Formats: sequence, structure tokens, C-alpha cells
Amino acid sequence: MNKALEGIKILDISRILAGPYCTQVLSDLGASVTKVESLTGDDTRKLGPPFIGSESAYFLSTNRGKKSVCVNLKDERGQKIVQHLAAEADVVVENFKTGDLARYGLDYGSIVATNPGVVYASITGYGQTGARAKEPAVDTTLQGMTGLMSITGERDGPPVKAGLAVIDMLTGQLAVIGILSALRERDVSGKGQHIDLSLFDVGLMSMTNVAQNYLATGETPLKFGSEHPQIVPFQAFQAKDAGWFMLAAVNDDQFRRLGEVCNSPRLQSDPRYVTNADRMANKPELIELLKSIFVSQERSYWLHKITEAGISIAPINTVEEALGDPQAVFRGVEWHLEHPTIGDLPVMANALQHMSRTPAQPQGPPPLLGEHTREVLQEFMSSEEIETLVLDGVVALGS
Repeated sequence: MNKALEGIKILDISRILAGPYCTQVLSDLGASVTKVESLTGDDTRKLGPPFIGSESAYFLSTNRGKKSVCVNLKDERGQKIVQHLAAEADVVVENFKTGDLARYGLDYGSIVATNPGVVYASITGYGQTGARAKEPAVDTTLQGMTGLMSITGERDGPPVKAGLAVIDMLTGQLAVIGILSALRERDVSGKGQHIDLSLFDVGLMSMTNVAQNYLATGETPLKFGSEHPQIVPFQAFQAKDAGWFMLAAVNDDQFRRLGEVCNSPRLQSDPRYVTNADRMANKPELIELLKSIFVSQERSYWLHKITEAGISIAPINTVEEALGDPQAVFRGVEWHLEHPTIGDLPVMANALQHMSRTPAQPQGPPPLLGEHTREVLQEFMSSEEIETLVLDGVVALGS
């Protein structure tokens, strides 16, 4: 099967989530990814429970298809190893604090001097420039900093973070886009470039219509819970059996059809609800009316009837229910990999697996710590040199 990025070499010196997620996507698309870890490994190897055997679920989620090489960057010999790998790479991905890699000779300026075609992606909290450039940051603090938590949660409740590290994930995805764009441009110019990508910038960029609403009005956006700031009805409702569902009637015609499904003369004829602007102006009364209607029937009834009417509705599932949905099963959202210590390992599939000619596909399980140190180093070192480095604590081999 064809691989879109076959022949592209990635050096991954990132850890935790945004960087590793980016390089996992690149691996699924066919790139060869070498992951450089400290002698104790990526921090996520220890983040648990849960663990599967001795491997953390967190690490397993973002590191499949990579080769793990353990190197002590505090030793000059370790620095030279990684410098050599960077000199041979098409892409370097790192998420060290701004300026940290310069002391190891692994910053963009040092690497581009020996590898002018390198695409070098730096992922940081606040970017390479600006007053906050050297401040520490993680997804959760950036959810607060960029305003995301100020619009998340119920109207009268405290600020709430999203249920997963959304800014990290969006940053990883945008890093993939930036890297592929730079590789495409390199095909024309023959030159690489530095990608300065920050969680802060991505978090603000992802505020999209909410931020644009503020720019348009000067009014501070509020928390809306499961509601939409500009469309009604667009929120969670509870049915007679206490089951929850998400409903979105996104235009006036859909709302008219919803009134027919609900068999409610008030929804169908009340002039206060004819247009979306009317519904927004009379939202509290409309929502209370809809709540009273939806508790009259079980969730399965509304899911069937409203879907049949061509209106977006879906159950609010648990993760177990979501993964067990027939559509999820049919689309193959789980991949099964053979792990050297776990055996059969289920992982979440890459959604790009449905490309018609070069689909994303796993290139192997997440690596054991240092599993490929010898394999990678022996390409440019003798066995005696490697053994000396092991004895001196410069590199570590997988057990």
C-alpha cells in the first residue's frame, strides 16, 4: 500500500502530547520517525494509572510507529549523537522551553547550518518571541489564558476546562499542517524553514466565531454550557427516561420540521419563534417549552423521529457507548497492534485511514524505552563505541 510520506525522516525530540501527537500522525502517513528520549523516558511513560502491563495508556496513545533512542543530552557525546540525527533529518520536531536547545547545539540556528533543507518545528507555550516567550505553560493553563475556560461550563457555574487537552491536540494537528506545507514549499525552493508554533497562538486562533463575535461587538462572550451563542435550539435536552441528547436545528426550515415532529401548535405558529433572530430574542420561553415536550417521550423515540425529519440529533454517549456505536465499528476506529510485551494492543485509529490511495496506517506499536537505540546508532557507530556510551551513561539500550 502506498505511503504519502514514505522516505521522509522525522527526528522527534518532543514529549508529553502536542509534539508526539504531531509525529504520530506523520508516522501513520508513512514517515520514518525516530523519537529521542532521556534515559528515563518521555514523561508520559510514568503518567498513570491506567497502565497496560508496564506501559502507560497515555504514552501508548501518541507514540505508535516510532523508534525510541535514549540519549543523555547533558553529555556532549549525547549532543553530538542527536546533532548527527538532526543533520540527516527532513524534519525536526521539538517542544523544549524557548532557548533551551541552544545550549545543546540543537536549536534551529545550529541545525540549519549543517542541514539547510531541514523543516524545524518548535512547539512552545507562548512562542519564540514576546514578553511571555520564556514562561512555562501547559494545555490547562493555556485554556485559561486564551479565554476558552471563560466560555466553558454552565452560565452560573465556575470556569471549566475541556474534558481533554484540546489546545495540545489542535497544536499537534496544526504542526502537521505547517510541516507538510513547508515540505511542499521545499520541493520548489530547496530550502527548509523554522516553524514557530505556540499553544497560545493556536488557542486564540481556535476561538474562531466566539472571538469574532467579540471583535464585532466589543461584548465579552459568556458561558453557554451546551448551548450555542447564536443558534437556538442548539443544546442538550433530557428525555423521559433521563437519557440525554444533543439537538441542533440550525435554520428556520429545520425548526419548522421540529415543530411538526413535536406536534406542537405553539412551536409551529407562535410568531416569536419564526426566525432564528426571533428565537434568540425569546430563548428562555422556547427552551422551557422544548424541555416540557422532550420529557414526554423516551430518548430513543426522539432520536428516531428527529433524525427521520433530517435534523441533527445524537445521544450524549459515554466513551464506551461511542466506541461501540455501529458506525464507529464499521469505520474501524480501533486499530490492533502487536506490542512486544502487551501482545494485542488496541489503539485509536487515524481518521485519515479513509484516503483513497495513501491512507494512514500504523507502522508499528509504541516503542519500549530505548528499544531502537542500538539499531539507530549502529548506522554510524561501531558496536564498541555504542558499548562505551552505554557504560558511561550517555545512551541506554532497551531491556
